[in-house]
Amino acid sequence: MSRRRKSIKRKMYADPTYQSFLVDMFVNRLMKNGKKALAYKIIYKCIDLLAEDTGQEGIKAFERAIHNVTPAMEVKARRVGGATYQIPQKVERKRAVVLAMQWILVATRKRNGKTTCVKLANELGDALNKQGAAIKRRTDIHRMAAANKAFARFRFNKKK
Repeated sequence: MSRRRKSIKRKMYADPTYQSFLVDMFVNRLMKNGKKALAYKIIYKCIDLLAEDTGQEGIKAFERAIHNVTPAMEVKARRVGGATYQIPQKVERKRAVVLAMQWILVATRKRNGKTTCVKLANELGDALNKQGAAIKRRTDIHRMAAANKAFARFRFNKKK
């Protein structure tokens, strides 16, 4: 993190089909080598597959899956007196959503076989049902935060 000046926040745009900022954020994280059109095709096909599987509206199911994976707490390492403690902290809303997207994509890429569309749809379906690798990651983080609750007194003092 730069100590000189604050970074300038870029303007976010909604995706053209669903008018959703979440879909656009997800496309930007899915994209590799600047192939945004391909990333949009993958996401839209995935949302259609998710709608078929769940019987719900596709975009609502997508947003619900992201919401289910979103963490409330995380742990950050802090050195105090020569020892390193894992200190539980609440996660800001935007960072929580970004973490959820990253975990879903990591879990998707680790799945075997099939195309990326199908793997992503399956992972989002698992997240919708509160199971799968991304949900497991979230519960592990929450469990670690609960286990280290005693070290909350070493929390960083942020001045705003």
